Order: sequence, then structure tokens, then C-alpha cells
Amino acid sequence: MKSTLLAAALIASSTAAFAEAQKFALDPSHSQVVFSYNHLGYSTTTGMFSGFEGEITFDEANPENSSVSVSMPVKSMFTGWEAREGHFMSEDFFGAKDGDLITFTSTGIEVTGDKTANITGDLTMNGITKAVVLAANLNQVAPYPFGPNEGVPTAGFNATTTVVRSDFDLGQFAPYVSDEVEISISIEAFQQK
Repeated sequence: MKSTLLAAALIASSTAAFAEAQKFALDPSHSQVVFSYNHLGYSTTTGMFSGFEGEITFDEANPENSSVSVSMPVKSMFTGWEAREGHFMSEDFFGAKDGDLITFTSTGIEVTGDKTANITGDLTMNGITKAVVLAANLNQVAPYPFGPNEGVPTAGFNATTTVVRSDFDLGQFAPYVSDEVEISISIEAFQQK
């Protein structure tokens, strides 16, 4: 009985909390940005970025009024092969210095279904800003089930997009190494008090 009352209280407080837009902070330990590209027609190479920060303002009642901003260090790239990462950080590609960031800031959201939306925003990479569209899916919004964040309203999203790396002056070896890079994003974010 006690647990049923607690669950009902959590659901009620979660529902009340989303009556207006709420701010959520990304949980970097359970969020990933993964990229993949074709290598000479032989294989698909993947990598990921970590250590990113960001904030989501989520309006569950009117999702089109939501927004997202994310940044990640260029040097947090991991591909599983140190020599490749070193090459990507060289002047052939990023010419990365400590503190260089990749950022995304939403500029508009078009709701496409009960849990889907197209998020348009400005992607800045290698000092160049281009508009991109993320095809996003809301996985769930629910109180976190256990641990130090137990009961904290938590949102989870997946999104995908394709970027053309030469648009960001990163087109070395194209078209032999594909100019198009597929990006897959999965994030968790905790509501801020």
C-alpha cells in the first residue's frame, strides 16, 4: 500500500512538473554522440564523442516550444585507434586545440508525431556554422527509478542526422572516404530544481 501511494505521488508530481517548460541537464555518463562513415567502400568506421554538456528546455504540453543546446570537446573523440584520432586532430582535419568545441543550438522544432519531432539547429564545428535537422524521438519522461537520482523527473531522447563533412572544411579524402557522416545521438537528462 505504501509503495502504491509513493508511486502515485511521484506520478502526480511528475505530471504537475510538466505543466510548463522545465529545464533538464544532460547526464554525460548516459549520453552518447556516435558517428559513422564509409571507408573506401570496404568498411563502416565509427567513433564517438564524450564529455559533453548541455541543457534542454522541455515543454511537454507544447513540444514545439522546447529547445536544446549541447557542446562537446573536439578532443574527446574516440575511434578505437589512437593513430586515427591523432590524424583527425591534425591540420588535415580539425587542427584541434585544447578547449575547441563542437556545439549545437536549436532554432526550431517541428512536431511530427506523438513522440517524434524534427529539431532544426545551428551546428558549429571546425569554426563553421551550418543548419542541420535532427530527427528526434522521445523515449520517455519518468521519475528516475533508483539511486541518488531516485524520483527525479528524467527525459530520454534519441536523434539522427547526416552531415556533409566538407561543409565544415573537413572533407579530406572525399569522395573516397565518404563525405556524408551519419550521426546517432542518445541522451538522458535530469530535471533541474
